[in-house]
Amino acid sequence: MSKNNVKSKREREKRTVDLMIRLYCKKKHGTKKKTLCPDCAALTQYAMMRSDKCPFMETKTFCSNCRVHCYKPEMREKIREVMRFSGPRMIFNHPIMAIRHVIESKEEKKRLENENEN
Repeated sequence: MSKNNVKSKREREKRTVDLMIRLYCKKKHGTKKKTLCPDCAALTQYAMMRSDKCPFMETKTFCSNCRVHCYKPEMREKIREVMRFSGPRMIFNHPIMAIRHVIESKEEKKRLENENEN
């Protein structure tokens, strides 16, 4: 994968996480579309920092599929909660992004199964 492709993949991942946290914060904490509560702002900043430092961006699809979990346990639990809540709702708020995620997840699952068979 070229350097530009990795950069674009990283930016897409960061945008997706940001949108999911914003959706969660709006629905759970009653914030406006362009704002975040302090906890969600901290989670967003943390997620962006982890994504920027990810050495596996070239080969991984999503953090949940990664062999190394670089999030601190409390932040990992917070991001899981956000993903559980926002994931199913993304189809209504950002349908193209949600469909892309499902396709990439299925491809990754198939790739991992093939790796495990070999």
